[in-house]
Amino acid sequence: MFRRLTVLAAIMLAGTLLYAEAGPEVPVATSESAVALDLTGKPIDPFAMASGKPVVLIFVRTDCPISNRYAPVIKEMSQKYTGAVLMLLVYPDKAETISNIKKHLQDYGYTIPALRDQQHALVKLGGVEITPEAAVFNANGELIYHGRIDNWYKEFGHARNAPTTHELDEAIQSALNGQHTAPASVGGVGCYISDLR
Repeated sequence: MFRRLTVLAAIMLAGTLLYAEAGPEVPVATSESAVALDLTGKPIDPFAMASGKPVVLIFVRTDCPISNRYAPVIKEMSQKYTGAVLMLLVYPDKAETISNIKKHLQDYGYTIPALRDQQHALVKLGGVEITPEAAVFNANGELIYHGRIDNWYKEFGHARNAPTTHELDEAIQSALNGQHTAPASVGGVGCYISDLR
């Protein structure tokens, strides 16, 4: 009996060590899993479009006040990383119209390319649940971060004077430095993607 327990323990230990050595599975974007539509209705694969650069997807809604309040932060980050990463706005609301998205882009001064993710392919790939949230993929298409932009909001309706942590910026730096880690996630505050299934 003792010998059987010893053998079983040895097998379990070996399995644990093999898992630890391989690390947890990291989601990787593929052309089948990463298609959304641009504002002309054309299917777009952001990872093919990125040509080997890291990809940053920022999920927003036209009717989410917190998403809208983050517009200056998102635009500043886009300017900071121009040419280094592919940054895209992603509108995941299935009921959102192209005309509303175009008006939203104009009203908030966005020059970042926008995609409609009505089938939630990018939502699922990025593991996001609310807006605004971001998903950062390294140059190999591996998800390294998903979650809030920073900690500006403590909860819905309650913001700090200024954020004290900058998770999205740090994740982009990690992607640019080629750091390979299991996906980090920090929950955000905002509007739930209501039609998420």
